[in-house]
Amino acid sequence: MRAMVLQTLGGLDEPGGPLDLVDVARPEPAVGEILIEVSACGVCHTELDIIEGRTPPPRLPIIPGHEIVGRVAELGSGVSRFSVGDRVGVGWIHSSDGSEHENVSRSFRATGRDADGGYAEFTTVPADYAYPIPEAFDDVTAAPLLCAGGVGYRALRLAKLEDGEVLGLTGFGGSGHLVLQLARHLYPSSPVYVFARSPRERAFALELGAAWSGDTLDDPPQLAHAIIDTTPVWKTVLAALERLRPAGRLVINAIRKEDADRDLLAGLRYEDHLWLEKEVKTVANVTHRDIGEFLPVAAQAALRVETTCLPLERANEALQALREGHLRGAYVLKIGRR
Repeated sequence: MRAMVLQTLGGLDEPGGPLDLVDVARPEPAVGEILIEVSACGVCHTELDIIEGRTPPPRLPIIPGHEIVGRVAELGSGVSRFSVGDRVGVGWIHSSDGSEHENVSRSFRATGRDADGGYAEFTTVPADYAYPIPEAFDDVTAAPLLCAGGVGYRALRLAKLEDGEVLGLTGFGGSGHLVLQLARHLYPSSPVYVFARSPRERAFALELGAAWSGDTLDDPPQLAHAIIDTTPVWKTVLAALERLRPAGRLVINAIRKEDADRDLLAGLRYEDHLWLEKEVKTVANVTHRDIGEFLPVAAQAALRVETTCLPLERANEALQALREGHLRGAYVLKIGRR
């Protein structure tokens, strides 16, 4: 089968890009697993963290990709939850211990990092960590829901917002544009403010119903009760803390922060950034409960999923665009014959 494979860690500036298009053996489903014929796989910023070594895979080569949609092609022994031909999705959580806190368990394995992912024509996953895809979404629009949507749903739960309270979103990519719509569905009386560096992203946020949008250091009409930060940098953390009201909560939804602007943390001032019972909460991975609960809610909310499609062999181009911030919504790779 065709697959885009990461063979060595490094930056995105290598000639041709970090991934190689190769033919590899089609995987076989083990006991309790299903084989999926992949039709679409979203491109996530976490792929950059894997490739550049901030959250490195335990082995190389590895096939990235963890926003997977496809059809069940084969059942491993003992699987009764699905049938061949069922349309399913797979997210960042490939497997874990099934507990309430499986996202932080030592048993946690990530799709596309600890196990081969969806930048390929076929992949396998334990049946308990695959999810039926609502008919409201086609394969391409469903793909970003499996990570950007699922982990965004978890971040929104951790924000502990009540209807009418102000929500801020810092960064407005694949996850942000879904969380904005989800928040407007779940908390219809809550204004949502979007902080984004790109004028294009800010305009898109207003188009989707944001009450206000501005640059990272702009002051919104009101201080926020909660802010969700999805950026890879530290500048946004300090800016968000200054724009929280007393007892406000900052939820950092990023698997890693980069080092380029870490020195800004030396400017952290207790009285401005942390005092008055402000809280900082981080999102660590995602549970199967998050994805399983989110997908039906996404269908009920009729989420608009903005995507740009590229064929599998252009995965490096999508990753470079993601690094440069040239996106509106999410990139999705089209794979297979469907």
